[in-house]
Amino acid sequence: MSNSNSPPPAMPSLPWRCSSSLIMGLTGSMSRGFLYGLNRTEVVGLDRFLEVLDKREDVDGRERGLITVSNHVSVMDDPLIWGVLPFRYAFNPTNHRWSLGSYDICFQNRFLKAFFTYGQVLPTHRSAYSSHGGLFQPTMTEAIRLLSSQPFSQLPSNLPHAVEASDPFTAGTLTYSTNNLDSFPSPSFYPSRKHSWVHIFPEGRVHQHPTKSLRYFKWGISRLILESEPLPDVIPIFIDGNQEVMHESRQFPRFIPRTGKDIKIAFGEKVDGEKVFGELRDRWKRLVQMQKDALRKKGGKTEWEMGELTEGLKFGSEAVALRKEVTMRVRLEVLKVRKSLGYEDEDPKQGLVETWIEEGGKETGKMKDGSWVGNT
Repeated sequence: MSNSNSPPPAMPSLPWRCSSSLIMGLTGSMSRGFLYGLNRTEVVGLDRFLEVLDKREDVDGRERGLITVSNHVSVMDDPLIWGVLPFRYAFNPTNHRWSLGSYDICFQNRFLKAFFTYGQVLPTHRSAYSSHGGLFQPTMTEAIRLLSSQPFSQLPSNLPHAVEASDPFTAGTLTYSTNNLDSFPSPSFYPSRKHSWVHIFPEGRVHQHPTKSLRYFKWGISRLILESEPLPDVIPIFIDGNQEVMHESRQFPRFIPRTGKDIKIAFGEKVDGEKVFGELRDRWKRLVQMQKDALRKKGGKTEWEMGELTEGLKFGSEAVALRKEVTMRVRLEVLKVRKSLGYEDEDPKQGLVETWIEEGGKETGKMKDGSWVGNT
């Protein structure tokens, strides 16, 4: 625990940094060997993406975070797609991605918890398996803070004492809790993590469709875009071929990746954030100000911790409408990359949650439209 009167350490301890570099580097190296040594891999737009990473190498010079967003076709997508990065990027966690991993899969025991934590994976509860899941869980706040920059100094008003005691920005500790019982290192505590890179799979689970179409996107991506400060850079990615490496219909041995496949990973151009999301963020800021004005009139608290929201900002109709629109626009950016590769336009109904509700209660396996849906 750091002294509350002294500034926080700029970065994690040397043993921590070495462990993270080793885990990230070896995993990236194995992924690269698998992609280029055992499969036929084509990468589109990599030079452009590496230019973005190179400009972000100097942490002090970063002006905003980076969000990469892609479709999700295989349980191997992360870390496999990052095998396209040269080795010098794999061994540099400070300029590498943070991702969101399923709590019930990636953090089942101490070994997995250590591996994925050093591997820069944030523990994310899934609503189907935990009452702590959903759009407003602590890990989403962590991701928003990673994309932003310190200082974060306000005391959250709606959290129980048990969580306040582990909040890194109020108690001066290095951990946070996802369920009031566990404890995880808080990466956004460190100034060296400001304006980090976060990757997200908005489909929320593996989706393998014969026409390479996408599922509807969940709204978590909208919180990262609306609430991070300033607006992060957004780069869409499209993945094809990984579904053949680990197809959901595979037989024994299911845990072994298949080789000799054609894999394509395409990095799109950086989205014009102001053009695509600027007006929506302006509406969000006006909505936040309206909430503060209403609370001020009632004598309520109007200074909130980054990532903290009132009930109106969580569930109000205008807030919900904004999240829907942001999410749909992000999905369209991924579809642009898909189209640039020559795939036919998908049925617009594919982007609607109502389309997938028609599948009934079946959540995994082969669906009516011929697609396969996985558990992660």
